[in-house]
Amino acid sequence: MDPSYKARKEAFVSNLSGSTIGDINAVTLVAPASVLLWSALQSRLSFFNPYGPAALLTDFILNVLAILFATTAYSSAPLLLNILLISPAILLYLTQSPLRPTQKAKPPRKKNVKDEASQEEAQSLPIHPFLTTYRSAMMIVTCVAILAVDFRVFPRRFAKVENWGTSLMDMGVGSFVFSAGVVSARALLKSKASRSPKAAFYQRLIGSFRHSIPLLVLGLIRLWSVKGLDYAEHVTEYGVHWNFFFTLGFLPPFVEVFDSLTVLVPSYEMLAISIMIFYQVLLESTDLKSYILISPRGEDLISKNREGIFSFLGYLAIFLAGRGAGTRIIPRATSSSKSPQQARKSMLVSLTLQVLFWSTLFFFNSTYAFGYGAGIRVSRRLANMPYVLWVSAFNSAQLLLFCLVETVFFPTIHRATSKDDEGERTSFATSRILRAFNHSGLAIFLIANLLTGVVNLSVPTLDVKVPQAMVILVAYMAILTGIALGMEKANIKLRL
Repeated sequence: MDPSYKARKEAFVSNLSGSTIGDINAVTLVAPASVLLWSALQSRLSFFNPYGPAALLTDFILNVLAILFATTAYSSAPLLLNILLISPAILLYLTQSPLRPTQKAKPPRKKNVKDEASQEEAQSLPIHPFLTTYRSAMMIVTCVAILAVDFRVFPRRFAKVENWGTSLMDMGVGSFVFSAGVVSARALLKSKASRSPKAAFYQRLIGSFRHSIPLLVLGLIRLWSVKGLDYAEHVTEYGVHWNFFFTLGFLPPFVEVFDSLTVLVPSYEMLAISIMIFYQVLLESTDLKSYILISPRGEDLISKNREGIFSFLGYLAIFLAGRGAGTRIIPRATSSSKSPQQARKSMLVSLTLQVLFWSTLFFFNSTYAFGYGAGIRVSRRLANMPYVLWVSAFNSAQLLLFCLVETVFFPTIHRATSKDDEGERTSFATSRILRAFNHSGLAIFLIANLLTGVVNLSVPTLDVKVPQAMVILVAYMAILTGIALGMEKANIKLRL
């Protein structure tokens, strides 16, 4: 890469101050607003069944292009875009009756088989469409941002801040980790429900290291490619050698260690808060903060990669907070005394309390709160306590919004009489594109990184005008969507 252009690229993403939390919330509200309109079309008109070219195009416009345009062309008017999405959804909700779910006739089963199947289904973990939608929306926002940030059509206020402040991409990194924590609870819950004895700690630790190897290898490949191709990089983001794949790769063994501590502290949220407090005390009572932010870089690996190494504590806390949320919202929660409707109400109450909990902690931690708050500024570079609390509050609110949309438009999903019937209902209530992005999330993330590199090495993104930039970005998201749909059809899975 030309040295002068490389310097311009690095300057383009450096020394930024971010945006307000209200601005970020307005832009990211487009994702639930798009799902709201999709749900209205599907529940009232069955618009996406059958899934023909018109349905595919509409699905792509609502769940992919709406997010792309919210962060680019409509970035100065996100509320207008939200109104354009929400208004027709409300109109459909008020003027059209919901379609009654059809149930296929099932051949009768023997009593003992039926009893066993009913018991198994009661204990199984359901597929929540709103979880699929939430996770996929986070992935789409991430994929959009990692390429769009290199174009001038992507506002600088959305790019990662240098030291202090909030931005869309700062939230995107934390949300990626939080959502991974949420879905990690499924394997944990299955393991607890299993009648087989739990493996010894050292065996689980070895297994977690094996899970880490692919991510660490990807981190090494990214490191080699960035250095070998002389690719523009923002060193203060993670350090000289560290990258996000290393953060993801080191999470499993550390999570396994803290998972074993739930015997003493039976709450992942409390474990997350304990890590946050410990880390924040180190930042405030020692020279660690100044060492990370302003000290000259030494020759040792720790000094060269201090941002990635120490911010790992914050991301570990975010992952545990996500896992805590997952342990409460993934289970079926029905019983002989609790109907599916009551279980859904309990989930909504739980999510609401979760939003209030994290938001209250964030308010008192990041502001002076009438003289009672700590007034600590958010720092994604440090992944400090207010950053962790902000990410947890934001993602809990997103989960609540997606769950509300599902509850309003598809209230009968988990009133199914059989596993097959439940599968049909969840499929009806889930966007095909969003399901595809969730199906192989890690693979899509890798491909998005590769395509981002190809575009940046082929096109002078800083000098591309807005219309050409939008064409490139739309084509990029169309390619990712096509790959995701193809991988789902071929049943190729690669998840985080």
